[in-house]
Amino acid sequence: MAKFEYAYQKIVDLKSSEKTQAEWLLSAAFGKLQSEETTLDNLLQERESWSSRLQEASLTAVPLSDLMIMQHYVDFIDSSITSKRIDVSKARQQVDDSRTFLSDKMMDEKVWQKSKERALNRFRTMLQLKEQNEMDELATVRYMTSVT
Repeated sequence: MAKFEYAYQKIVDLKSSEKTQAEWLLSAAFGKLQSEETTLDNLLQERESWSSRLQEASLTAVPLSDLMIMQHYVDFIDSSITSKRIDVSKARQQVDDSRTFLSDKMMDEKVWQKSKERALNRFRTMLQLKEQNEMDELATVRYMTSVT
């Protein structure tokens, strides 16, 4: 029996490999987004904590210089939060871009897989036709030998 060999198998393998790499990129983008969001959450908690300390300190007898230092630190945290929100936004965009890229690679792979399936179906059909012709020829020979 003949063996099916797809002429474009290397392209199918390449498309599958590209899809796998796109999956890895998406996974890395998700990891980066998670990391950025965790850092942002930590900064927000730290800001809340320092704001509470500043509020409490303003109600007690604390030197003005200490209050100013605390306020400067809260301002620093605020600027860090703003910067981190930009980082989170960029990470979300990277996740979206990675999703789109993966979607494109999945479509490419699917197109080539379908092409391979169609070629396999054509091969099987041709094989069945060949086998049927051989059976018909055998039946004809048998009939001819029995008639004579």
